[in-house]
Amino acid sequence: MTMTMEYHNPVLLQASVDGLNIKPDGIYVDVTFGGGGHSKEILKRLGPNGKLFAFDQDEDALANALADERFTLINENFRFIKRFLRFYGVKSVDGILADLGVSSHQFDVAERGFSTRFDAELDMRMSQKNDLNAYRVVNEYDEANLKRVFLDYGELKNAPVLARTIVEAREEQPIKTTDKLKEVLAKFLPERVRNKILAQIYQAIRIEVNQEMDVLKEFLEQSLEILNPGGRLSVISYHSLEDRLVKRFVKNGMFEGEPERDFFGNFSVPFKTVGKLIVPDAAEIKENNRARSAKLRIAEKI
Repeated sequence: MTMTMEYHNPVLLQASVDGLNIKPDGIYVDVTFGGGGHSKEILKRLGPNGKLFAFDQDEDALANALADERFTLINENFRFIKRFLRFYGVKSVDGILADLGVSSHQFDVAERGFSTRFDAELDMRMSQKNDLNAYRVVNEYDEANLKRVFLDYGELKNAPVLARTIVEAREEQPIKTTDKLKEVLAKFLPERVRNKILAQIYQAIRIEVNQEMDVLKEFLEQSLEILNPGGRLSVISYHSLEDRLVKRFVKNGMFEGEPERDFFGNFSVPFKTVGKLIVPDAAEIKENNRARSAKLRIAEKI
């Protein structure tokens, strides 16, 4: 079984690539390469002079690199998109696609610690080069910081008591595995909502470990700088925190506050949104469970 087989079908494949409005000789970037599904579709639509750069910080994804002279895979976090494109002599591009969150492959490899289904060491790093892992968040963060993580990134109303429970438990012995974490928090996991709450807890720790909100902000700001006028941004997000950031940024080019008005009282904004929010249909969700919470937003640089 090759590595590529373990990566599931890309979510909203046609719609997200259609959203890029590909020019055959354009330069495009897929910042979340994974199994390469979106990249393959982009290459199908590029002519011989088109170029595609892809980013993936996960070493596992390198096994899926595509043998195509128009394609370059960069093993780095997409928060460095501008720096690494410049390294390849690229200052501006015609379209950028991002499929955010954890890849199906990362969820399916038990020892990575992303999935609520398996017992594993507390890791949750999207890149093995990352110093911070889930073990350090759970065992070294003070109570106030743990509360912040659960509140801000898991949107858990009982964040204070979750944080306190972890701090008390680890005083007796370190919490080393995902099963031990579940055991420590068992009284907050009633059967009927167990999976939902566990998913929120894991999401919160994972976002902190990988600095996902900071990465997303840095990426969106740089996208605006490197997109050509008329260039497209096509972004798939999987939870409300990501989607809110993307929605705000494509609406007014900022994450908070309001854009300035021009002489005529009109807002000066850098993007125009293309079409409405796109979500997967029932058939895609049935075929690929990961698609159930996906939201696709497309914007064009003015």
